Amino acid sequence: MAYSNKSYVEHVAIRVRDIHWHIRFFREVLGQTLREVDGPAENPRQYWTLGGIQLMATPDFDAPPSNDSGWLAHLGIMVEDLEAALQQARGWNVTELPQGPNWLQLPDGLAVELIQASGTAVATVLAIDPRA
Repeated sequence: MAYSNKSYVEHVAIRVRDIHWHIRFFREVLGQTLREVDGPAENPRQYWTLGGIQLMATPDFDAPPSNDSGWLAHLGIMVEDLEAALQQARGWNVTELPQGPNWLQLPDGLAVELIQASGTAVATVLAIDPRA
């Protein structure tokens, strides 16, 4: 039986050389403000926006922007039932990553972090039509 619950992408983690530039860009151009920060505000290691972007300071990272596999670190996906989603995923040739059982590597290398949503958060978010 197929996993019947719903999910949504909660955030996308991106490696960036200049985290301060990206923070300003997402705030000033897109209106995405601070949700959470890892490290001191003046020199954060990671910065999450209200809007689903996670910036990861990686000053020495040298993947060309056209390299689809370089800049994206992982996808964070909210699920209604974490245990059911993990059970279903086990049949899909995924590998558990060292970060924990909710971190999966897909066969093509993409890392996915499954996150347990609170209450009806997934249904609430999916009910919003951002283009309406």
